[in-house]
Amino acid sequence: MIDIIQPSQFKTVPWKNGKGETVEMAINPGGTLDNFDWRLSMASVVEDGIFSNFSGYTRNLILIDGDGINLQHNDNKIDRLKNLLDVATFDGGNKTVGNLHTNEITDFNIIARTSAFNTNVSCQKNITKHMLEKSDLCFIYSLFKDATLSIKSTQEVITLPCQHLIKITDLEANNVAITGEHLIIVYLNRCEH
Repeated sequence: MIDIIQPSQFKTVPWKNGKGETVEMAINPGGTLDNFDWRLSMASVVEDGIFSNFSGYTRNLILIDGDGINLQHNDNKIDRLKNLLDVATFDGGNKTVGNLHTNEITDFNIIARTSAFNTNVSCQKNITKHMLEKSDLCFIYSLFKDATLSIKSTQEVITLPCQHLIKITDLEANNVAITGEHLIIVYLNRCEH
């Protein structure tokens, strides 16, 4: 099943630490800021500071605008995001401090409950007929240009307008191919217990 989530459906919500705002693009049904299984969002970081605590969650943070940011986790490991679509994956329970390189940035976030979902993020600068992987949930976001999905089983071609989010539920292997530029592809698979 394929849904296109339009920017008018995105919600602006305060950060957990109250220091800014996030544009929430999608969250699991019934999910809230304090209790969710997965959430996709975008946020502007305008000053250096400590990130909200999301213990029990895995975070993937992708640079989508600006000069870059360093993320220092628990005073030791540093992720340096300086190029468009650079990704940092880290434990949401870390004490993470963000230091901007020059001025503000915008990031794209995927936060998923570590015990419930495995997250795999694939950022693609330019792809043609790239076959999407089998997954319980797949989200695709295109930064600047419309992208095209070709569905083998139905012979349909679907346009993903830029800055809209597409959500594919129960994606089968070798069925959907995507063509586009500056794409963020997120695969979420339920953990087997």
